[in-house]
Amino acid sequence: MNAKTLEAIKRHGETLLAMFPGATEKDPVALCKKLRRIENVTNRAACDWCNGDTTEEEWDKAEEKAMGRLETLLGDTVGMMAESGELFCNSDPRGYALKLRSEFAQRWNHCQSESPTPRYLHTDLGGYGILAPDLTQS
Repeated sequence: MNAKTLEAIKRHGETLLAMFPGATEKDPVALCKKLRRIENVTNRAACDWCNGDTTEEEWDKAEEKAMGRLETLLGDTVGMMAESGELFCNSDPRGYALKLRSEFAQRWNHCQSESPTPRYLHTDLGGYGILAPDLTQS
């Protein structure tokens, strides 16, 4: 991993730790790596469901398992955010699977713009917040 990638991952992890202070993993890089594993498994399940290789019931189980893993890793806030619809698993495999609603991400980033040390959340083209983006840089 090159220095630019490591710095981007560290920054993203620090943002997530500010957002989820109850996270069990306090190392920002380790947190991002664990989230990427959950992202990859969940995205694979979405791809399988979209391709007709699994049933909707199996997708629902994969989504439930991902949310459980997120709650274990990021803390109780995940359950509340999932219930309110702010945090969800995207079943479209063309993008990221672990997302935050665009309104939440926009509010977060707006509040950060007024901070002396802003911690911006990575977003996709739709404005959704991405929990585990691929931050590889060349």
